[in-house]
Parts: sequence; C-alpha cells; structure tokens
Amino acid sequence: MNNQYPIRVLQIVGIVCGGGVEAVIMNYYRNINRDKVQFDFVIDGKEKSLLDDEIKRMGGRVYHVTPYKDNIIKYMCDIYHIIKKNKYDIIHDNMNTMSLFSLFPAWLAGAKIRIIHNHSTNEKAMEERCKYYLKKILRPFSPLFANQYVACSKYAAEWMYGKRAIQLDKVKIINNAVDIEKFRFSVTARKKLREELGVKEEVNVIGHIGRLVPQKNHMFLLDVFASYFKQNPASVLVMIGDGPLRENLEHKAKELKISDKVYFKGLRSDVNEWYSAMDVFLLPSLYEGLPVVGIEAQANGVPVCLSSNITKEVVINENVRYLPLVKEEWVKSINDLIRKRARKTLLEENGFSIQNEAKKMECWYGSMVKEV
Repeated sequence: MNNQYPIRVLQIVGIVCGGGVEAVIMNYYRNINRDKVQFDFVIDGKEKSLLDDEIKRMGGRVYHVTPYKDNIIKYMCDIYHIIKKNKYDIIHDNMNTMSLFSLFPAWLAGAKIRIIHNHSTNEKAMEERCKYYLKKILRPFSPLFANQYVACSKYAAEWMYGKRAIQLDKVKIINNAVDIEKFRFSVTARKKLREELGVKEEVNVIGHIGRLVPQKNHMFLLDVFASYFKQNPASVLVMIGDGPLRENLEHKAKELKISDKVYFKGLRSDVNEWYSAMDVFLLPSLYEGLPVVGIEAQANGVPVCLSSNITKEVVINENVRYLPLVKEEWVKSINDLIRKRARKTLLEENGFSIQNEAKKMECWYGSMVKEV
C-alpha cells in the first residue's frame, strides 16, 4: 500500500502522431489532480514527439523506446528496465492487441497493478488484411499479464475481452471524455477559419478530422463528397490530419475532378476551432473503439454522419446519423442534416465531461493502490 502522493502511473503508448488515443490520455492528464496522480510516458520510437514538451511542463517524464516494429525484444527490454528502475505504482498500457509485449516486461519487473486499456476494434478491417489477422492472433493473448481490464466502450470491451468478461463485471469502461467548453461553437472561430479557406458563409463546409490511414476510409469519403458536390456546387471538403495515404488521396481528388474543392490542412494545433467552421462532420471509419473526434464534434453541436461500423455508444446528440457505407445514403443524410447545429449538447449528462471523468479516474487509481 502506497500512502504517499503523487501516485506514479506509467502510460504506455504507441507512436504519437496526433491520433485519438494520445488525445484521450492527454485530456485526462491535463485535468487530473497532478498533486495526487502523476503520469510518465513510454512512447514507441526514438524521435521527440509532439507531446514531449507539454508532458514535461506538467511534471511528467518521457521515455522513448526502441520501436517494436524494429526490434520487439529490445522494445520489451527497454520497458522492463524503465519499470524496474522507477518502481511505478500503476502501469497503464494503451497498446491494444500489442499489450502482451509491454505488460509481460511489466510483470517481470514486479509491477503490482497492470492495466490493459483497449481503445479499438478491428472487425471490419479486411482492407488491412495483415493487420487484421495479426490482431486476431494476438487478441486472446493480449490480456494475459494484466490484472485490470479497461475499454473505451462496451463494443471495444466485448471485442477484446469477450461477452463473459463483461457479464462478470471484469471490465471498466473509461469514457473518451473531452473538455466541453473548449469545443463549444464559436462564431469568431468560424469566421476566422472560413476566411483562411477563402469561402463565404453561404458555402457548405463538409469536414473530417483523422489520420490519413486505411482505417478512416477516406477514399469513400471523397466519393461521397464528389456526389454531394454535383448536387451542391457551393460546397468544399476540409480534411484535418496527415498520414501515409495523403498522396493517394490527393491523386484520387484529382481523378474525381474535385481537387480545387478539397482542402488537406495537415496537422493543426487549433483542431477544436475547426468544428465551428464546419456545417457537417463525416466519419466513415471501417472500425473504431469510440472515436474521440465524434465526441468533440457533438460537443460543438455540428451535425454528424457516422459509419455503422462504429459503436452506437458514440451517438449522443439528436443531429447524428448512423449509416451503412452506402454512398447514396451519406449524400442524402448530408442534405438532410447540413447546418442543423444542435443548440444543446448532452455530453455532460452522458459521462463525457473530462473534468468529471478525470476525478473518477483519480479515485479509481487511488482505490487500486490502497488495495495492494
């Protein structure tokens, strides 16, 4: 039992590239009482990440380890030595199906509390066949060295741990909560960003935020916009995020003859403001755990179209459509929803206020440490 504050938690994450998992962890870190709970981070890769400076400002330490894709044994050894040297109260692993390779060294190093936190699913990812089968093989083994099971949604919990674990109440759901005030609709932000785009108020801005990777299904997104644009020429598509598919997507936009109407904005530090510039937000993912961008969009009130591959647990506001990946249905829903911004959002009542949820996490960490 540790009677001293702060409780030291080691967060193990993958490559930091502006994605949803690190956004969730950092939301909790910014809002948790750091006099009582302090995070350090293991980050996959030797290069400095986007978050290093902020983590250090908040009192955390950052350990860059050998990428597991380069040398899985060296990756495990690096984690073992970090944990053995620092004697953490809690290891909180966020590597999904790769958790076996980080929690095994944590167990060897004698860590008493070992959390596996699943942020994803992969049921519909046949477009990424190698990744799909690798996850399927690793999934049963991922929780072996954990003694606390966590997921971002019931859907993600069932995918990783099975229905039995949920029925036996072995899985804790930690919501992908956000700072609701930060994402509220802003007339000022809308005007500023539309001026940056060079579009007038009467132009419909279709928006998307996410890494440019196969999971996010951007090829389908471009097809949807191309069809919508034929019906509504006063419209543009804005895509926030970067990734390995950018060049392919730019080429696809040229093929569809919409390249002058599609804005690839890359990584942005003002993501929260972009929701205000949009008139509808699209997320046609092939799979997700519980997408934080879907929660952020609803905090803003912008209408949302979601893929039916995503858990319905993300649907909170009334101006959200849950759709199969059929182009015509997406075009129709965009026409139905465009500019129908929610005047009242329901996030706080549904457990998505980061201030409230960070307090719950702090209490949960404290209760586990007391029981050791």
